[in-house]
Amino acid sequence: MKAIFKGAMMASVLAMGFGLSACDSGKENAAEDQADAVRQASDAAADTMENKADAMGGASEDALENKADAVRETGEKKADAMEDQADKMDKTPG
Repeated sequence: MKAIFKGAMMASVLAMGFGLSACDSGKENAAEDQADAVRQASDAAADTMENKADAMGGASEDALENKADAVRETGEKKADAMEDQADKMDKTPG
């Protein structure tokens, strides 16, 4: 179920990204690609932690799943901040 939801979410994000990419400069696109890489790396690390947690069980499982959630959230915040910075690259004073 998680995989289906993630797949649908990724497809939506990619479609939206392709629509907006025509409006962005090369520098902005490169910065946004780096943000995506950060997001994907933190998701992969969190997924690995969750898989290990599933094998553990008990209180250790809960603790590791909480750490995985924190890794995912930190990566998301960092990627969002990077994207915000990238969006400011093409802004010209009005």
